[in-house]
Amino acid sequence: MDAQNSKNSTNSPNNPYETVETDGNSRAVSVCMLKGGVGKSTVAVNLARQLASHDHNVLLIDLDPNGHASVGLGFNDHYHDTDESIGDVFFDDADPSSVVYDTNYEFDLLPSSENLEQVEREIVVGDVFQPSALLKREVVDPLLGDEYDYIVTDSPAYRSRLTDNALVATTNLVLPLAPGNEAMSGLERTIERQIAPLRKHMNVDVLALVPNMLSGRIDQQTQDRKLLERLNSHDSLQDRIPNFARITDWEAVDAGESKPTPGLRDRTSITKAYGERKPLLDYDPDCDQLECFDELAHIVEAGEVVRHG
Repeated sequence: MDAQNSKNSTNSPNNPYETVETDGNSRAVSVCMLKGGVGKSTVAVNLARQLASHDHNVLLIDLDPNGHASVGLGFNDHYHDTDESIGDVFFDDADPSSVVYDTNYEFDLLPSSENLEQVEREIVVGDVFQPSALLKREVVDPLLGDEYDYIVTDSPAYRSRLTDNALVATTNLVLPLAPGNEAMSGLERTIERQIAPLRKHMNVDVLALVPNMLSGRIDQQTQDRKLLERLNSHDSLQDRIPNFARITDWEAVDAGESKPTPGLRDRTSITKAYGERKPLLDYDPDCDQLECFDELAHIVEAGEVVRHG
């Protein structure tokens, strides 16, 4: 279904987005953060799956040399097969569709490869015109809007040519953060080292900040609470906080009058879905965290956080 003519939908009878139209634009999005262990691959895979569940044509590009998203979708053999990779598209004029595969979960995958680090070295040392624009020129521009309504990239957790390529090609970012002492410093590094330099040359939009892997109570001074407080008290970030992570009345929380469980929460189903090489929707369609991934899909469709209630 064409993105311009589609309407957001979900199986929930109480979907607050059921009357919200997409903005009609095909869109490429990077899930990125200059910090490991924040669940980027989980967010990327399940964001792609939820967008596909809304009747969109979706491509997931795994640019992480670790290949977590690819392996988590059952593409272990493709990851270890270095005969075909995105490097062929970058340097040998291969058609991008030649390295794209059907996941059997309603979206396609351009998988990572063991030789991605070598591909990255070739980008750096090779005689390449505009080395940070390879992904945009060779993959995203030819496919977005024609073959796919949405393209999602899973980026490396470190500054690299691959990460720069992802940001240049997409210009729309979803930034996961996990609780911990370095949560906000990872966000600050990403803004200072990646986003700010690119904004001198192009529009780069943070669509959503996603507190991920939460498990603690928030009526006590846990790491979960600290992360949520900092995000929700930062004026410049308010428009980027999804509804599932937004807290506006901490006094009610502390008084026991409100007991929310904000953010993407740790669930056994999420871990088991990875082990079964499936997106969460296909492993456990009743998991409560699917509502969060569904909102992320709506944010990508609308190009912004849509407030409700």
